[in-house]
Amino acid sequence: MTRWTEAYLGYGWSWFLWTLIDILVIAFPVMLAVAMIIYADRKIWAAIALRKGPNVVGPFGLLQSFADGIKVFLQETIIPASANKGLFLMAPIITFTVALIVWAVIPFAPGVVLANINVGLLYVLAASSLGVYGIIIAGWSSNSKYPFYSALRASAQMVSYEVAIGFVLISVVLWAGSFNLSTIVDKQQGHIFGLLNGFGFNPLLFPMAVVFFISSMAETARAPFDLTEAESELVAGFQTEYSSMSFALFWLGEYANVILMCALNAILFWGGWLPPLNLPFLDLPWGLNILWLFAKIWVFFFLFSWVKATVPRYRYDQLMRLGWKVFLPLSLVFLFLVSGYLMLVRVGVPA
Repeated sequence: MTRWTEAYLGYGWSWFLWTLIDILVIAFPVMLAVAMIIYADRKIWAAIALRKGPNVVGPFGLLQSFADGIKVFLQETIIPASANKGLFLMAPIITFTVALIVWAVIPFAPGVVLANINVGLLYVLAASSLGVYGIIIAGWSSNSKYPFYSALRASAQMVSYEVAIGFVLISVVLWAGSFNLSTIVDKQQGHIFGLLNGFGFNPLLFPMAVVFFISSMAETARAPFDLTEAESELVAGFQTEYSSMSFALFWLGEYANVILMCALNAILFWGGWLPPLNLPFLDLPWGLNILWLFAKIWVFFFLFSWVKATVPRYRYDQLMRLGWKVFLPLSLVFLFLVSGYLMLVRVGVPA
């Protein structure tokens, strides 16, 4: 693409212009998707609870999220007198920014990725881990006990489930032989007897897919792991003192992270843009295979909402026990099995 404008702007400015356009092409749809999945989330909860959900603003209530956005935008931003003003305002910006930068390495289709780097999976793990800093800073800078307790919970929760996620990702990397997300998707084609596309169909990797799915809910602080926002204990947790757009940035960051985790579940274990069955007629022409990825993201988001609407919140000790006494040993055992199997079939056992 840079060749079109290189003659007028030079290579450097041409590259900058098209990179900026690529970023906007990803960021704007993600923000629109965040607005719509908030609506979808509320509709799913309502359907499970036999209620109607948003149904007034716009046809079928489709404009409810935009009305809510206008409402928070017009509200007054209130900063507590005893808060650290700089950090207080910086926290939601960090949460929102980190939620967006991870999308730089997410492949939507073959070759359709902003930065197709060889260590894409490491970048995702590193960048997504930074989101907790926004929560910690928000809790501390509010200078209030409930947000501070929430920040402490968030840090402990992040450490607990990042460890299990790390071992799960090592298993995927071992099987795919690469940290590149596009290569990981390609390695899932015809995985089981040449018929199925996805590591999740593998008996050795399916338990890891389940661990990753549950850990991704804990990583995004979704119910039943929303201990950072437990209203019966912490009012609203780390965002208790926030209002207006600073509060909205936390919501946007949270839902952008939810979509990201749904995309990672699809890309790492369920074939990404590949159709579920490795059959030629399921391959869509003109790059429309991206629709398979969107469909898988929607399925995982529905599961996220379903769990939130039906499963009661864990106690904090149950949350820690699940992370350290269940997921950590389970992921270690299956990492041992995966690495042993791969040594047996790829390297062989010496005579």
